[in-house]
Amino acid sequence: MNEQHRPGVVHETGGGVYTVVLDNGQRVHASIRGRLKQQQRTGSRVVIGDQVQMKVEGEVATIESVNDRRTELVRRGRGRAAKILAANLDRVFVVIALREPRGSTQLIDRMLVLVEASGMQPVLVLNKADLKATEPDAEAWAALYRSVGYQVLVTSAPSATGISELHDEMCSGISALIGPSGAGKSTLLNVVDPGLELSTGALSRKTGTGRHTTVGSRLITLECGGLVADTPGFGDVGLWSVDPETVGSCFPEFAEMSQDCRFRGCTHLHEPGCMVREALEEGRIAASRYVSYQNLRREAKEQDGY
Repeated sequence: MNEQHRPGVVHETGGGVYTVVLDNGQRVHASIRGRLKQQQRTGSRVVIGDQVQMKVEGEVATIESVNDRRTELVRRGRGRAAKILAANLDRVFVVIALREPRGSTQLIDRMLVLVEASGMQPVLVLNKADLKATEPDAEAWAALYRSVGYQVLVTSAPSATGISELHDEMCSGISALIGPSGAGKSTLLNVVDPGLELSTGALSRKTGTGRHTTVGSRLITLECGGLVADTPGFGDVGLWSVDPETVGSCFPEFAEMSQDCRFRGCTHLHEPGCMVREALEEGRIAASRYVSYQNLRREAKEQDGY
């Protein structure tokens, strides 16, 4: 290989400048080659986690090409545009606060479907378990989502509850923490790796919701060796390019039951002989999960103009 051409991974983006870590560990600030700007890609042309081929000439570094993405964490941005949060992730942690601001099963389901639709297995993190009156939600939500088949961690930064488990999960590959502002993502990372000293912020007094303390996207290298995508928080989670007919497949408990529905392509809304609705009536599917399915399927139809 010509020593001027090297592979690398994008660790930070902002203002048209990309920080890339080369295969030899060198960090360079790069621009995008002109022809690459013309290529059609989902969302941004280059995002954190992208594996790229670089041309390095002295102090000048250029991203020549971007390898095919193994995974894309994508949501709907402004209007009908795609917003790629990160590429080539190995795992995604959905962080929801039990209090201040209190999450909901609807928000949890939306976040989980976002990850499922991106082809990855999410881990649910129920955070701020140290706050008063969080135990009922922590127990109920953990039981619900574990019964579905999700890994659930109940965490608290002040008491270090669940931190060792979270640390162990993050120490290999590339992870991402997603969730609304104020859920405590940066605080959790600071406890997992105290050397990071990430900025954290208080809740807005007016709205009771979190303020954005992470304003750009970057990959953080943990002391234990893993990489974590630090992305801005968001609470308004729109799905991107999810076919209404595939929304059900993003609910794991629906998948096996739907194979026994009377009609192929059953929507689980009105057809006779629907095993999903039968399971709902018998209490084998949580009512909150079914309501989330209805809402997200309706949203997917409206987005795609069905």
